[in-house]
Amino acid sequence: YLPDAVSQIVTQAFSPAAGLGGLIGVLLTGFRRAAFSNEAGAGSAAIAHSAVNTRFPASEGIVALLEPFIDTVVICTMTALVIVMFNSANGAFPYGDVVSDAVLIDGGRVGGVDLTSLAYDSVLPGFRYILTVAIIMFAFSTMISWSYYGLQAWKYLFGRSKASDTVFKVIFLLFVVIGASASLEAVVDFSNAMIFAMVFPNMIGLFFLFPKVREELNRY
Repeated sequence: YLPDAVSQIVTQAFSPAAGLGGLIGVLLTGFRRAAFSNEAGAGSAAIAHSAVNTRFPASEGIVALLEPFIDTVVICTMTALVIVMFNSANGAFPYGDVVSDAVLIDGGRVGGVDLTSLAYDSVLPGFRYILTVAIIMFAFSTMISWSYYGLQAWKYLFGRSKASDTVFKVIFLLFVVIGASASLEAVVDFSNAMIFAMVFPNMIGLFFLFPKVREELNRY
């Protein structure tokens, strides 16, 4: 089913049936999901990469460029292909009937990781348990990385002290509880809003830093 799945993704993305409004809507959703997946353009990755000891900052920039490619192009494409092939093999759902990012399967709405789990389970029974472990690891590693990003920003704003660190960690843990208690849609919407709030000033800064980036790249 692989060639047909790839063909469907490419042809449907650029089909006249999608229409201009649909195309813009899909692009916006794609941008939001891409930013949520790899944080490209948000400025957060620079916090981690700045801790690296290297003679040439541009070399670390090239490493950073690989991350969005792996996260979005490789991983997300593999997931999309699994779902499209699942539908090609089983005719599980119509592509046009999508409500809140969920498709209609057997009278119920299924989306996100539940849809991916259903697709894997159709050929590898019990694989949903492995997927669950992978998701837990992904969520835990995301919390660790974002706590590090947040802590560095907090230290920059409020100084480096044990009391300051403790205050941030308590606030962070409270938000973990709130995030786990809230609905997934509310968490994703809030994350999208916060990422946009980061991207806007970061992109302005990037325009001013462009000459410096070019200088470092030429030096490298």
